[in-house]
Amino acid sequence: MTLIDTHCHLHSAHEFFPDPDAELLRVREAGVDTVIAIGTDPSDWQRALEFSDRNTGVYVALGWHPTHVSDFEIDQLAELRVFLAHPNVVALGEIGLDFHWDYTTPEQQMAALIPQLDLAAELDLPVVFHARKATAALLDVLETRPPHPYLFHCFAGDEADADRATALGCYFGVDGPVTYKKSEDYRQLLKRIPLDRLVLETDSPYLSPEPVRSKPNSPANLPLINVKMAALLDLSIEEAARQFTDNAVRFFRLESRA
Repeated sequence: MTLIDTHCHLHSAHEFFPDPDAELLRVREAGVDTVIAIGTDPSDWQRALEFSDRNTGVYVALGWHPTHVSDFEIDQLAELRVFLAHPNVVALGEIGLDFHWDYTTPEQQMAALIPQLDLAAELDLPVVFHARKATAALLDVLETRPPHPYLFHCFAGDEADADRATALGCYFGVDGPVTYKKSEDYRQLLKRIPLDRLVLETDSPYLSPEPVRSKPNSPANLPLINVKMAALLDLSIEEAARQFTDNAVRFFRLESRA
């Protein structure tokens, strides 16, 4: 049984993991043989790529996180285009909208989002989204665009959002909060999403699952999320791992990378 962590920041979490390569060994011992490292701005892209170059089974998604776009200029897309040409890049992201924090304005976020969506379409790269208190607004944008492979990292929308995203063929990332006692509404929401559109992720070092919620998160904790999802969906642990792994391979087109 193997698992894929479709969203982590292990390469940049030096406060918690000063040697991410060493932590990756523990991750693999836990049965997680593939991780997607997320580069969130130009200063982070090179770190993510260097991490992937040093370690097999590490792929990368790169983009401007919506809270990091205060200095975004349209001519910087040329730099992103160069980074996206790296053979270990499997997606553009995480990009999107975040109306929770006020580090950047909605106008700044939208000015960075649209050209990145255009670039992903031009390069035929899947897109990983960050949407916080902004899922409906992001869906408003996507519903005006041609179909494209989209993944909502740490999906936090409501039932209407889930239905709209499902109609667009989107994938949904499931994180540690699915294990929290107070997340029953979230668990029921996940049950209405097609099984072949769910993938697992840790967002490490954030969103640690129970029973390690008080500690920095690691991709090594992904099996805890798989166990919870298996119980929720009435699957065996092995069936769940196989399904979520197949979904991740399909979305990120990892078969061609083997």
